[in-house]
Amino acid sequence: MTFNKARVLLTGSSGFVGRSTMGRLLAEGAIVRGATRKPSDPRTDIQSPSLAEHADWGLLLQQTDVVIHAAARAHVLNESAGDPIKLFREVNMAGTLRLARQAAEVGVKRFLFLSSIGVNGTQSIKPFTESDVPHPVEPYAVSKLEAEQGLMELSRETGMEVVIIRPPLVYGPSAPGNFGKLANAVRRGIPLPLGAVTQNRRTLVGLDNLVDLIVTCAYHPAAANQAFLAGDDEDLSTADLLRRMAKAFGVSPRLLPVPVPVLKAMARAAGKSGMVERLCGSLQVDITKAREVLGWKPPLTVDEGLARVAAGF
Repeated sequence: MTFNKARVLLTGSSGFVGRSTMGRLLAEGAIVRGATRKPSDPRTDIQSPSLAEHADWGLLLQQTDVVIHAAARAHVLNESAGDPIKLFREVNMAGTLRLARQAAEVGVKRFLFLSSIGVNGTQSIKPFTESDVPHPVEPYAVSKLEAEQGLMELSRETGMEVVIIRPPLVYGPSAPGNFGKLANAVRRGIPLPLGAVTQNRRTLVGLDNLVDLIVTCAYHPAAANQAFLAGDDEDLSTADLLRRMAKAFGVSPRLLPVPVPVLKAMARAAGKSGMVERLCGSLQVDITKAREVLGWKPPLTVDEGLARVAAGF
């Protein structure tokens, strides 16, 4: 199967995942237009309408075979909105469905939606699968689930193929958010009180692995009207992840063995319970479906992915 000469509209093309997806699609021979609010490359970038408005995507969707929808209102670290779920729904659910319906109307064959493992939940007792009952907790994940449900209904109405990918935390060079902060702390040798967090297990997904799955799902015939969980081939405890990260940077890990109950109590006192719960809890993902249905496997190991993070610094 080849992606050569496929005509693709990629939303969010200037974002962390979008930039790498754009590069991979071009390398595969696809004809790509990147819809972004901040165009930077006149060869590929086009000004994107706001997902929060009643936008007309008609001209951008002309002669498009596949839409890869990576744009979203993502996690907001310092949320100031009085009703954040309303804003998440306006962009991630209503905005997505407006774009998808217009895509179906002009004959787009496939709509790939980048969702979130948060649709399954924030912590796992056993590895999450696609067949689990959704249990979104945060407003962002709720809006993603509602978009998923609307897209599958639209597919049944119109016949446009829909593919959904739910990634966990994505890491790679210049990764935003808490992962980037942790990587920088490890690189600089800052002591971290996470040496005792050895009993949890978390699935992450390297940026290159996620992009490989996105490209596979964009053209593979068996991906039509399916949801897939993304992940690396190996799950790690938080302490192990930081040690492996330190090895990638060529530095000695400086992990303080603070007992987990003490760590959580300190976090509560500092108003950081949510972040520490994520660092101490388990969130595992089962990628068996992608292996069996698509014949896909992550092309990079965790250590190879972390080496690319280190090289990015």
